[in-house]
Amino acid sequence: MSAGLLVVGDIVTDVVALHSGPVASGTDTDADISLRPGGSGANTAAWAAHFGADVRLLARAGYDSSGWHISELVKTGVHPLVTVDADHPTAVVIAMVDLTGERSMLTNRGAGGRLSPDDWSPEILDGVAHLHLSAYTFFAEPGLMLARRAMADAVERGITVSVDPASTGPLESFGIDRFLSESSPAGLIIPNQDEARLLTGSDDPEHAALELSERYGTAVVKLGARGALVASAGRVVARAAGMAGEVVDSTGAGDAFAAGYLTARLKGAGDQRAVESGVAAGAECVALVGGRPRYGLTTKHLYPIHTD
Repeated sequence: MSAGLLVVGDIVTDVVALHSGPVASGTDTDADISLRPGGSGANTAAWAAHFGADVRLLARAGYDSSGWHISELVKTGVHPLVTVDADHPTAVVIAMVDLTGERSMLTNRGAGGRLSPDDWSPEILDGVAHLHLSAYTFFAEPGLMLARRAMADAVERGITVSVDPASTGPLESFGIDRFLSESSPAGLIIPNQDEARLLTGSDDPEHAALELSERYGTAVVKLGARGALVASAGRVVARAAGMAGEVVDSTGAGDAFAAGYLTARLKGAGDQRAVESGVAAGAECVALVGGRPRYGLTTKHLYPIHTD
């Protein structure tokens, strides 16, 4: 039986700046700055591989750093299906992280915004049991066309589909009703509390989860330090409390959660065990700088990048 996971999403070079005080306008602010491979889709794929999934990533990287990004994915066990864009650099995010671990981001989508149907083939779904899409794919027209085709091909093959709403800012700019319509082939949505609120208009995460589950089938709402809950067909079916631990950087925590949850489900776990796996994955991620699992480097080292 097929058990592979296909993630469609973004590859990003993350510049992570940990700062202890407010960012001062017009002058310098001290920060501990690290370079990390990132991107919501790539992070999810890397964590899923870290947890033992057979995972492949469909994405687009730029001419400037594609070799580094592909190498980093391979190191975590991801099978990269990465198009190298000869005309555009890899997407870059500058993530400013405060003492609480909360982040604010400056984003240049670069090559990631040019993922398109030209990067797609139905054969990519061979051996795949589940398709997971980062909504960042939806937010540029070529990516939206790819997402439509990928979801349609997956549904035709009986492959389950999930979507991560990605981020409230671009989600709101894209249009809530439009997003709900475009993502309707998915049977699972994995928003955080802010995204669930935006999609439903409800400040109550349980009510939002119930509403989303009636639309998609299943909704897993991430509650940060308070854990997560799962609703299916209009009722709450599982909850998991947050896990105590050090919070260094929240970058990628939601991606790790999705990977933990989806990997557990692919291995046959029920909702309770799967949501607990998601919470544990998120807790592991926030204790690190950047959005990926570590493999031999400490949190204080810059990753080397070779582009010549």
